[in-house]
Amino acid sequence: MQRIRLRYTKRGRLRFTSHRDFQRAFERALRRAEVPMAYSAGFTPHPKVSYANAAPTGTGSEAEYLEIALTETRDPETLRALLDESLPAGLDITDAVEARTSGLADRLTASVWELRLEGVTVEDATKAVEAFLAAETVEVQRKTKNGVRTFDARSAVTELTAARPQGDPQGDAPLDSACAILRLVVRHVTPAVRPDDVLSGLRAVADLAPPVPAAVTRLAQGLFDEESGTVTDPLAPDREAVTAASTTAAATASATAPGGTA
Repeated sequence: MQRIRLRYTKRGRLRFTSHRDFQRAFERALRRAEVPMAYSAGFTPHPKVSYANAAPTGTGSEAEYLEIALTETRDPETLRALLDESLPAGLDITDAVEARTSGLADRLTASVWELRLEGVTVEDATKAVEAFLAAETVEVQRKTKNGVRTFDARSAVTELTAARPQGDPQGDAPLDSACAILRLVVRHVTPAVRPDDVLSGLRAVADLAPPVPAAVTRLAQGLFDEESGTVTDPLAPDREAVTAASTTAAATASATAPGGTA
């Protein structure tokens, strides 16, 4: 049984699809692309698809991940293209690699987010960010099915910066079109700290309240590198394993071929 890991996006209006909506769309794409899926056992078999840390409904993403199990071997790039054609625009399969390592979910330990705050000046956003980062703890509340929960939104944040949108480097846009872009790097902890929790924290420490809901997009997720402070590509270990296996196979074939050194 072959396992393929895929990276996909949620763009534009498709950011408002729920995770269950995406599951249905993806399973239809699997059937349209005639992917030889492995199925679970039992009375209601379902295709073996493992989803990892899906983004909340309403947020865009450039870095969602899943893994599928196949009964026949397929070329990952060919499979990626077939599935991408079978999904609506906005739900795009952007990368595929054969799984050669274990623990994909264990490598998703942090996310990089972009928050677009329309109606907020960069100066106000910068002051709020400085106040947030200077605080030891920033308690926020979130309503859950078990009631209101209070937790610290500060400890999970490793980076938070404010900048002007690209194309407005001089900041000479009129006041009524003020806009600030926040870049947020947050660890995946329990309870999870989401971008809206950080916005609640900015409101708590600096009274920053955007007049319209923020447009939130996940730019990356993966293993957090403590030394560099960056979030690394979670599919990189599989690519390296595939390359190493191909190199070894080529060397073995060369050595055992007539006239080789074996």
